[in-house]
Amino acid sequence: MEPHRIFLKNTIGIGLPAFFVAASMGSCQTGQQEQKAEQPEKKKNVLFIVVDDLRPELNCYGKKQIHSPNIDALASDGVLFQRAYCNIPVSGASRASLLTGLRPTRDRFLHYYTWADSTAPNVTCLSQHFKNNGYYTLSRGKVFHHMEDRSESWDENWRPPTSSSWRDYKLPENIRMDTSGSRRGPAWENADVPDSAYQDGKIANRAITDLNKLKEKDSPFFLALGFFKPHLPFNAPAKYWEKYDPEKVRLPSNDYKPIDAPDEAMHNWGELRNYGNIPQKGPVNDAKARTLIHGYHACVSYVDAQIGKVLDELERLGMAENTTVILFGDHGWNLREHGLWCKHCNFRTSLRSALIVSDPDIEGGKQTDALVEYVDIYPTLCDLSGLPQPGHLAGNSFVPVMKNPNMEWKDRLVCKWYDGVSLKTDKYLYTEWSSSDTAIYERMLYNHRVDIRENKNIAEMPQNRELIEELSEELHENWGEDFNE
Repeated sequence: MEPHRIFLKNTIGIGLPAFFVAASMGSCQTGQQEQKAEQPEKKKNVLFIVVDDLRPELNCYGKKQIHSPNIDALASDGVLFQRAYCNIPVSGASRASLLTGLRPTRDRFLHYYTWADSTAPNVTCLSQHFKNNGYYTLSRGKVFHHMEDRSESWDENWRPPTSSSWRDYKLPENIRMDTSGSRRGPAWENADVPDSAYQDGKIANRAITDLNKLKEKDSPFFLALGFFKPHLPFNAPAKYWEKYDPEKVRLPSNDYKPIDAPDEAMHNWGELRNYGNIPQKGPVNDAKARTLIHGYHACVSYVDAQIGKVLDELERLGMAENTTVILFGDHGWNLREHGLWCKHCNFRTSLRSALIVSDPDIEGGKQTDALVEYVDIYPTLCDLSGLPQPGHLAGNSFVPVMKNPNMEWKDRLVCKWYDGVSLKTDKYLYTEWSSSDTAIYERMLYNHRVDIRENKNIAEMPQNRELIEELSEELHENWGEDFNE
C-alpha cells in the first residue's frame, strides 16, 4: 500500500447555502473567502483501532523480522510511543479502564470478564462522550470485551459471525477438536483460506463498507475497530505463515525465572494450557515454542494487512485529511520470556504495548520515549477532537508530547495485576504485592537502564533499601485516591 499521507485539515463547512458576489472576479474571490471563513469547520473523525494482545512486535518498533508494512506506514505518518504501558494486562479490564478513563483499583477492573456497565455504571465512557457531542459511533469487532457492554454508547454495534466458537477455526479437524472435547482446539491454525474467512478479514471488509456510508453523512464519526489477532489461537491464512522461515524463528535467551524474583511474579499461563495441543503441565518443547512464536508473527502480519485495507480506503475516499487514527494493543504478551506465555503478570513484556497516533494537524514521522499510560488515551482523543474532558478522567492528554516528542513529561505511571502493583519511572520498574496499603508481602525491582529484559530482581539488595522506600512511597501516592476504597 502507499503510505497513509498527512493532509491539511478540511476547512470546508457543511449544511450552509452557497452564495457568490458576482460584481467582479476580485469581489467573487473575496466573497468566497468570506464564506469559507464564516462556515463552521467540520469536526475531525476518529478511527480507533485496538488490536488484541499486540505487544510492540512490529517492524516500526525495531523488530526487523516482522512484516508489518501497513502499521509501519501509519507510524511514519504519526507519532510512535516507545514507552506506552497498559494499566492492567488483561483484555476485559484494560478496555474497561481505558474506555472509562478510570484507573484499576484493588477491587475495580480485575479480570478478562470485567464489565464497565457493572464496575463503573455511572461513568460516561469514551464512545458515549463522543456520541453526546454529535459523533456517529460505530463498534466493529472486539472493542469492549463484551459486545453488550455499554451498548447504548454505539449507534451501531456489530461483531462478525464465526464458524463454530469464538476461536473461529476453519479446518474441519480443528473444529471437531474444539467442539467435541473438554479442551479447546489447537493453539494455532495454518489454513489455505482467504483473508475474509477469519473474523478480522470480515471486520476490515465491514469497515470499508462503513467508510463509504460515513462519507455521505454530515456528522463526524467515531469508528472503533477491535481486531482479534494476534490473540490465541494463532489462526491466520497460510500466506501469512509463509512470510516467515520457521528455521529463522528465534527463541528468547531469557526463558527462565528472573534471578531472585518472587514466586508471585510468575504464573502457569493457564490461558495457553486450555488448548488441546499444549501440555497441561511443564514447559512446551523448543519445536512447539518456535511454532507458537511463528504463529504469533503470522497473526501480526495478517492483522496488519487488514488494517492496511482500511487505511487505504480511508485515503482513497479523501477522508484521511480529516481523521485522527489511533492504533494500540490492549496490553503486551509474553513469548516465552522468563518461561512465560500470555499476559497476566507485572513484567514489561506484559505491561508495555504498541501505541501509534496519527493526526492531520500534527506533524508525523516522530517517535517519543515519553511515559504514557492507557488512561491517557481518553483525554488525548478529547483534545485532538476539540471536545471537553469529563471531570472524572484519571489520565493526562499527551497531545503536547505529540507536538514536541522530546519535552519533559510525566515521570511515572502505575500498572497492576491483582495484588501486584507496579510503578514505572524513567529508570525503574518497581512492583510490590500487598493485601492492603500496609501489608506488603513481596517486592520486585529492575533497573531498565542496565537490565531492560528484567533478568535480575534487585529489590532485596541492602544497598537499595532507601531506594525501595522512596519508590514504595511514590507508588502509593500515585496509584489513585480511590485505590483502597
